[in-house]
Amino acid sequence: MTLFSAPDEAASHRTRIVLAEKDVEIEIVSVTPGRFPEDLLDLNPDHSLPTLVDRDLVLYDSRIIIEYLDERFPHPPLMPVDPVSRAQFRLALHRIERDWYGLASKLDKLAPDAADAARLRGELRDLVVQTVDFVRNKPYFVSDEISLVDVTIAPILWRLPRYRIDLPKEATPLLKYANLLFSRPAFRLSLSAQEREMRVA
Repeated sequence: MTLFSAPDEAASHRTRIVLAEKDVEIEIVSVTPGRFPEDLLDLNPDHSLPTLVDRDLVLYDSRIIIEYLDERFPHPPLMPVDPVSRAQFRLALHRIERDWYGLASKLDKLAPDAADAARLRGELRDLVVQTVDFVRNKPYFVSDEISLVDVTIAPILWRLPRYRIDLPKEATPLLKYANLLFSRPAFRLSLSAQEREMRVA
């Protein structure tokens, strides 16, 4: 099994977190976006990252990859068992991908002082702060156990300093939640060298 992964991209990062949580032995090939090796260009018609190769199976959407990994390696489970909770978590995943990752992707392409950057930072900050109620009464996202939702949130929270986003005082439960995620051994293992530098003091 091989994962082609960008070293500083949130979608690749969440995939690496899942692999670390599952303790999956895998070859991780670090790829700079836009400089794809020839074999990856042949495997993935979208020319996107991350890309997972498992024998004859090639997957190249991070949401599909993390759900596949959760089913392929069922322990520990990263989604609820009952259908209603699974559907609710999938809806949360959809919204975080569409909203948070959409804004983060735009910020990644802009210079920090670009005209639109301040507006995008404000929008992302407001969306992140809205998560407070979902982590106020449970250690993880409305759950006692880590899930794919937490794994998807963690890379964005880790990148807040990179985006020059500070959370307000009322987001204290969210900061506690972020520290819990960041302290997990799997999270620490998932970090690339570039990602570690995002939070160098």
